[in-house]
Amino acid sequence: MSETPDGVFVGSDHDHGNCVSTALDSAAAVCQRRGVRLTPLRRQVLELVWQSHQPIGAYAVLDALQANRRDDAPDGRTSAVAPPTVYRALEFLLGQRLIHRIESLNAYIGCVHPGARHAALFLICNGCGSAAELESATLLTAIDNAAADAGFAIERVAVEVAGQCPDCQGAVDVA
Repeated sequence: MSETPDGVFVGSDHDHGNCVSTALDSAAAVCQRRGVRLTPLRRQVLELVWQSHQPIGAYAVLDALQANRRDDAPDGRTSAVAPPTVYRALEFLLGQRLIHRIESLNAYIGCVHPGARHAALFLICNGCGSAAELESATLLTAIDNAAADAGFAIERVAVEVAGQCPDCQGAVDVA
């Protein structure tokens, strides 16, 4: 993917290995500050969520965990990972604000602002499936004000916008 002027969607020059490593290090630091454990399984689930910049479903995480365990086992046999184990790990990561759940896709994506309260604004490409998280203090303020006017106590904010990323727009323009 080419990079947009604001750097919202990752470009072909994106160092994804560094991206994942930074996300895992940030998550470990957040957990340490909070006195909670980022267990090896939770860390592995987080790494799988960060594998790409596309949202991933819980069962895809489960399949990848099982495949990784088979690959790591010398005899090819492993103990199965149960769906509740994956869901507990995802709930932990959500609770620590290390990942987001994209409701419309029933999938998860890594949080680029781990541990911080922010309005999660997602641009979701209908073409390639990529998703980008934007930070918008203006949006958060507007939502906070509207909720306060209604006497509503916000627990979580997520806005999902579907459309076409710059690369997919270019593909449509060329066709």
